[in-house]
This record gives sequence, structure tokens and C-alpha cells, in this order.
Amino acid sequence: MKSLKILLFSLLIVSCASIRVNYDYDKTTVFDNYKTYNYYSDLQTGMNEFDTKRLLAAIDTNLQSKGFSLSETPDFFINIQSSEYQNTQRNTVGLGVGGGGRNVGGGLSLGIPIGQSNINRQIMIDFIDENGKGLFWQAVSESSFNPNASPEKREASLKAVVDKVLLQYPPKQ
Repeated sequence: MKSLKILLFSLLIVSCASIRVNYDYDKTTVFDNYKTYNYYSDLQTGMNEFDTKRLLAAIDTNLQSKGFSLSETPDFFINIQSSEYQNTQRNTVGLGVGGGGRNVGGGLSLGIPIGQSNINRQIMIDFIDENGKGLFWQAVSESSFNPNASPEKREASLKAVVDKVLLQYPPKQ
């Protein structure tokens, strides 16, 4: 029952929250050669420790469901970087006063911000082959972020991001 609630909540977040993902990859890469992965030991994600653990668990679950396995001698390494930024406020109400005459005119306008600014999080995930190819796949996601969300909501949000990011991996050639 709990897993059903989490699944429904995840679907709700995915349908409501806008997650934008941009992909890039080396077209000459043979993705079938990659079956094992690991993370860099000095991984600095830019997130707190709890969110990092949630993100890595979501990536592990997703990749392992696709047939990949975590290994001490991996075919490729995963590097993750993230940053948070605040959107500029665009919603305003304008008040205007003006007058005019033959050659006389004047005006006054005032913008009053409405609502709060949104905080977004950008997460960049790199797949790197250290045995020659270097960076061969990259995804950059942007989504809204609530720093005051409950642990369950943060986990569901990160899972939704990972699901959308890894939806296109491996790319169809």
C-alpha cells in the first residue's frame, strides 16, 4: 500500500512539475559496450548528504532495472553536479497615471511583484569512460525545488528527475 502511495505521488509530481532535460552524447559511442558503472569516489554533487543519497539510490534503481550493475571495476563512471538558482520575478501589476495636452504629456508607472520567486535546481549527470572515450553521455535537468519540502517529497522529486533523465539512456542510434 505504501509503495502504491509513493507511485501515485511520483506520478502527481511528474505531471505537475515541469522537468526539462537536455541530452548530449558522442554519436560514435557503442552504448552496448557499457554494462557496469560506479560513481567517482570524490563525488561532490553540490547537494546535502541526504539528497545525494536519495539521488544515487534513484540512479541505482533506474540503471539496474535497465540491466546495468554497480561494479568496482566499471565500464564507466558517473559524475554529478548540481546548482540552485532563483528565477527572476516576472509577474507584476502595473499602475499608471498620465495626462496629455497639445504639447504637454506625462506618465508614471509602477510595477508591484506578485507572489514569490521560484527556486530551481539544475542537475548535470555525466557518464565518463576513463579507458579512452572520456565523456560520452550527458544530461542536464532543470526543475523546481522546494528546500523546505519533506523528505518523502524530496525523494519523490529526485526520483522523478532521474526517471526523466534516464528515460533517453541509452540513446537510440
